[in-house]
Amino acid sequence: MEFAGQNAIVTGAGGGIGFEIARDLLLAGANVAMLDLKPEPAGIPDGPGRSLYLSCDVSDDDAVQAAVAAADAEFGGLQLLANVAGVLWFDRDRSALDIDLGLWDQVFSINLKSMVHMVRHSVPLMKRAGGGAMVHFSTIQCLRGDDAPQDAYQASKAGVVALSKSLAIQLASDRIRSNVIFPGPVHSPMQARWDNKPEAIESLAGIIPLGRIGAPKDLANACLFLLSDKADFITGTELTVDGGLMARP
Repeated sequence: MEFAGQNAIVTGAGGGIGFEIARDLLLAGANVAMLDLKPEPAGIPDGPGRSLYLSCDVSDDDAVQAAVAAADAEFGGLQLLANVAGVLWFDRDRSALDIDLGLWDQVFSINLKSMVHMVRHSVPLMKRAGGGAMVHFSTIQCLRGDDAPQDAYQASKAGVVALSKSLAIQLASDRIRSNVIFPGPVHSPMQARWDNKPEAIESLAGIIPLGRIGAPKDLANACLFLLSDKADFITGTELTVDGGLMARP
């Protein structure tokens, strides 16, 4: 997939899945504005695309507006958006019956409202460019219950799906596509609890039909497909990338 001459914004690009998406877009020729609160990571490719790393709190509308404007000024437009930023706080996120409601609001602000900020400032640039594509990251956890619930995470990620479908219909006439990825278990910084625990990874891999947990590259491959012209007739839908886990009886 080639993205030469296209400009992208990737949130959560300071590590894990977001970094892998930004990296692959740069290697495929896109210019990429990488947004994150984390320090700029090592290993950003020198090209062929150009990169711009911006410190940005995506839950802050003013900060997002400034970051999108900076990307536009640097690259001269926008066609692609990957909304990857999000939080999963195992130690504090729990059942809605007893979760701290301030924490609930914070998770929703980062996981869902941030996407509202991103699209409201990005879409005008995509319209100016004559079209574009957006991919938003949810989770397979929003499709099922859990006896160890993270209700704020799951509910906020379910909202991502509803928002994406609405955007897909609203923006279809502008040739702007909107799709969602449902990641399954992925060994990324968000799942640092698996670090140095090969037995936990092996146990989880044993219930995944393809026999392994995911890697950030697996999600980047799916995201680049949905952003590319190869997915030109795909909008308003969800792609599950979980090694077959949700297909199990």
